[in-house]
Amino acid sequence: MLIDKLAAGVVQVQTPIGPRYIIPSFLQRVYLLWVFRNFPILPHAVLSARQQRMIDRLCSEQVFASLPYVDGLNEAPIIGIIERRPPTRSYPLPGRRPVASESAGMTAEVRQRP
Repeated sequence: MLIDKLAAGVVQVQTPIGPRYIIPSFLQRVYLLWVFRNFPILPHAVLSARQQRMIDRLCSEQVFASLPYVDGLNEAPIIGIIERRPPTRSYPLPGRRPVASESAGMTAEVRQRP
């Protein structure tokens, strides 16, 4: 299984429109086998900056394709799966209401009572 991934493995990238596959070079496959040594699925955000750049470069250099076949018969082995979700929009939180001056006066009165 490891030899198959090393010889002809692909990386699956989960995109909003469905899974896409990229075919790395031999040295990239070796590196990606090491990246996916503990987990078969990794979110893009947990990768190191170097790993993120490599995945981004692979995605930009290659045209995504459906699952490629090895020798026209079997599906190519998947080295690992990258979850690339679109960045979530951060909506600003509503502003805080100012503290009413009446409540500030009440706490001052409570502190002054014997």
